[in-house]
Amino acid sequence: MVLMNKKVKGIKRHVIVDKNGFLIAVMVTVANIHDSKAVMLLMRVLKDLFCGLKHILADGGYRGDVIREVEQKFGYWIQVVMRSDGEKKDFKPIHKRWVVERTFAWFDNDRRLCRNYELLMESAEEMVKLSAIKMLLNKF
Repeated sequence: MVLMNKKVKGIKRHVIVDKNGFLIAVMVTVANIHDSKAVMLLMRVLKDLFCGLKHILADGGYRGDVIREVEQKFGYWIQVVMRSDGEKKDFKPIHKRWVVERTFAWFDNDRRLCRNYELLMESAEEMVKLSAIKMLLNKF
């Protein structure tokens, strides 16, 4: 499982996907909310889904004391996947994080998700869910 965010002018999409890149949970926040603040709300959304996850992979924005808080409150173990090399001159995809980046690339194929047309955060979340359903239907 991987959770990350994708910034689209004014909003951030925090998603949890499975190992194949299919959506499990989504939460949309305003762009000025830091990832470590939003992770507690995202874990609450995940807990409400009654999902049997225990291990979650995350990017560097979710590191810090919040990992211990999530483990204590929700029982999820978050492993932060960071870039191993210090240089950023060449693009090298990070294996575990590539799954969620590919999912965001799939979402960008949907016209309603490449820009923020929605007035409410709830409708922005529903558009992500509809796009994920459309992706699933096209895969089969």
